[in-house]
Amino acid sequence: MADTTSNALVWDQTGDRRYESGTDHGVLYPMVNNEYPKGIAWSGLTGYTESPSGAEATDMWADNIKYASPRSAEKYGSTIEALQYPDEWAECDGSAQVAKGVTFGQQKRKAFGFVCRTNIGTDSDPSAGYKLHLQYNSTASPSERAHKTENDSPEGMTMSWTTSATAVPVTVKDSDGKPLKPVAHIEIDSTKTDPAKLAKLESILFGGEQPARLPLPDEVYRLMADSAVNPEG
Repeated sequence: MADTTSNALVWDQTGDRRYESGTDHGVLYPMVNNEYPKGIAWSGLTGYTESPSGAEATDMWADNIKYASPRSAEKYGSTIEALQYPDEWAECDGSAQVAKGVTFGQQKRKAFGFVCRTNIGTDSDPSAGYKLHLQYNSTASPSERAHKTENDSPEGMTMSWTTSATAVPVTVKDSDGKPLKPVAHIEIDSTKTDPAKLAKLESILFGGEQPARLPLPDEVYRLMADSAVNPEG
């Protein structure tokens, strides 16, 4: 009798039950002349929440039927949570240092890039890998800070900032040879990428022989792609 189960779907196989948890390796890259030449380690990171928006359908009707459903442009934003922040974040948060230890608030907010990792685990390996999140051309909104009286259960104040990113133009093309839309966020899965290429990218992001910097999306593509489909690359 022929095997009728060879193409049957199988769920919950050992090693295939993936999950994400935690966040670390936060890096701030203040923008300078539309580039991100200097990375600053962000210690004390407690959370990174992705907040994409847009891509909403607008139904169009004709001939008594739904004619089409064009979608609005998609936008990217995030919420960064931390117990502390690097000094360089002050300008991105609308503060200007006017004297040592003295800052004036409500100033122009400097644009920045941001990178962090989120950990990937499986049922057989809780440290299977991680995802890198690269966020570009972003600004932060003002946020409240709750200063509370100390009691018999003291805890540090967690600060958070809502960010909004403006997409960066790219010259990369998709598998059909069509140009991709501008990009505000790149996600890289360490369990699916070439380890050598990832190591080279991380030496740029986190520093090594050269100071840390945030490469633009086209450069990230050239570093990580298996084969170049971008004629300008």
